[in-house]
Amino acid sequence: MSNKDTYENPLVTRNASPEMCALFSPRQRILTWRRIWLALAEAEAELGLPVSNKQLAELRRTLDKIDWAAAAEHEKKLRHDVMAHLHAWGDVAPSARGILHLGATSMDIVDNADLLIMRDALMLIRDWLVNAIDAFGDFARKWRNLPCLGYTHFQPAQLTTVGRRACLWAYDFVRDLREIEARLADLKFRGIRGATGTQASFLALFEGNARKVERLEKIVAGKLGFTASEPVVGQTYTRKIDAQVAAALAGIAAAAHKFANDIRILAGLKEIEEPFEKHQVGSSAMAYKRNPMRCERMTGLARYVLSLASSPFQTAAEQWFERTLDDSSNKRLSIPESFLATDGILRLVVDVARGLVVYPEVIRARVDAELPFMATEDILMAATAGTSKGRKKQAGDRQALHERIRQHSHAAAREVKMHGRKNDLIQRLADDPAFAGVDLKQTLKPERFIGLAPWQVDRFLADVVRPIRTRYRRVRQKTVELHV
Repeated sequence: MSNKDTYENPLVTRNASPEMCALFSPRQRILTWRRIWLALAEAEAELGLPVSNKQLAELRRTLDKIDWAAAAEHEKKLRHDVMAHLHAWGDVAPSARGILHLGATSMDIVDNADLLIMRDALMLIRDWLVNAIDAFGDFARKWRNLPCLGYTHFQPAQLTTVGRRACLWAYDFVRDLREIEARLADLKFRGIRGATGTQASFLALFEGNARKVERLEKIVAGKLGFTASEPVVGQTYTRKIDAQVAAALAGIAAAAHKFANDIRILAGLKEIEEPFEKHQVGSSAMAYKRNPMRCERMTGLARYVLSLASSPFQTAAEQWFERTLDDSSNKRLSIPESFLATDGILRLVVDVARGLVVYPEVIRARVDAELPFMATEDILMAATAGTSKGRKKQAGDRQALHERIRQHSHAAAREVKMHGRKNDLIQRLADDPAFAGVDLKQTLKPERFIGLAPWQVDRFLADVVRPIRTRYRRVRQKTVELHV
């Protein structure tokens, strides 16, 4: 059967990076199992168990010699993947067959391997987050001063700036970075604990010497890059760990979903859009279309990650006593695919954030269309206080002036909504003698309505983004090459 005659996972073929795909590959999984088996044999030899240098040398020499066909044949008979690969390794390292897996249970191998792979996957996710934050920082600095409409309830509200809005996007990912860092900091070795976590089999191997059992675990953990082990486990590490990791990935998905939707809406308003390549086709029917396909894909993947996050929590809730096996089939899907999809999401985030296209004139036109309504409070205060053009005049009646502005505003809104005409509120106020002394032109400068937005951008970049850039200077500017 050709590889085009069977299902292909789009997470692999279209979305995730080669590095993330390799981490969750069968080869990486089995090589990690073998690394743990080797570390266990080495530690047992160091502590005086009958494991010879010749046996260890044969294991090291054949570490990456995996006979996949033999393993498949063994599993067909044994119905046990760990035992199948033990036999397959024993076939190519016959002198070491008898000391492989000495005292261990399957989860001493499988669970620790999953933690090793998860640790590396979290590091990849962390690096993509850093690159996303860096890209948003560059964009925010460039557009720190450009006034644009702010929205609440997707209704025009007070002005903000394009750069400050980018800080909102960035800050969600900053919080996700902190969560991933916390998950990495908390990730421990499951331990070498045996069938129910009591280490009884290892205590028997060392003839009741508990100190050697404790030392064995520390040696194996150290060889695999861990400084600490879980204080207590059953046959498996608590599945709350998987649930917490999945929740952290779902947090990233939520941030990306929000960012992508904002860009999709802004593209519809023709204010900001994702990069669009020279020969890219937006629609097979409508040649003029510039569909936001990157952000649409980002949104779809994010929805998938959010849906996956529930499975690890249900698995954690379903574990009976020291463990049941109903977690395995679900875990093989929900954890790798959460990572693969999140990796694909962040690659899209970085690509879009680095290539965002801004249309200042369209943004200014939309500001100009709404600014007269926003300026009415300032106009009211100027007219009521009796100050205009640097001179004092008789103060107006606040309530009467408010009513006149209300009537003019509603009339101008009718012109816009009913007839599609431009907002003529300022002209109506200019023609009203009650506002003759107010400098309406000065009142309508957008810069008067953005508050501290540029300063807030500067502070955010200095206080939040710069420390991240400094801490992760070596992982910035990762190359993104989208598959399609």
